[in-house]
Amino acid sequence: MSSNRGKSDEIFFFDGSTTDLENLCYTLPMSAIIRASEIGSYLYCRRAWWYRKQGVESENQTELATGTELHRQHGRKVIAAGLLRTLGGLLLLTALILLAVYVTTLLLK
Repeated sequence: MSSNRGKSDEIFFFDGSTTDLENLCYTLPMSAIIRASEIGSYLYCRRAWWYRKQGVESENQTELATGTELHRQHGRKVIAAGLLRTLGGLLLLTALILLAVYVTTLLLK
């Protein structure tokens, strides 16, 4: 029985080796798997992603730490803005309810 799979069913690796799609799960070492969390890093800078996969530490650790702290601060500001917006909505709703009660009491007198 002949297989009707073509060359498109083969995966080619950087070292020149190949494997069938069906055997891909069993032939890849765990270190060769790209995790979903790494995709953003890869898309931003392929070379930095590759260096990280090779275990090379970044030389600009101070800048990375500063950037991480800035992102943390920004995240806190976004959460605070969301909470303030919710509070503002609740206060507006309370004011509208009080206005409706006030107008209703005026009309019923």
